Amino acid sequence: MDINAPEPTLAPSMAERAIDTATDVSRTIEEVTAGLQVAVERLRQAIERAQRPGQPLARLRATTREAPLTSLFIAFLLGVAITRRH
Repeated sequence: MDINAPEPTLAPSMAERAIDTATDVSRTIEEVTAGLQVAVERLRQAIERAQRPGQPLARLRATTREAPLTSLFIAFLLGVAITRRH
């Protein structure tokens, strides 16, 4: 009768745990980076749509070019109004 003792289960060494942790962090960074790339692309597309002629950003740009001091004053007033609410 040959009784083999079960092989002891060794706990992972510190180096193995460090490698596992680094791998997990790397995967997380890759996922976050991919998510940010998607968000940036969506934002870029939204800005491009808003800059087309007749759209809000195009009108704002034209108004700012025609009357820069008036636009600056209005932006200042909006900033003051927003700041006072908080």
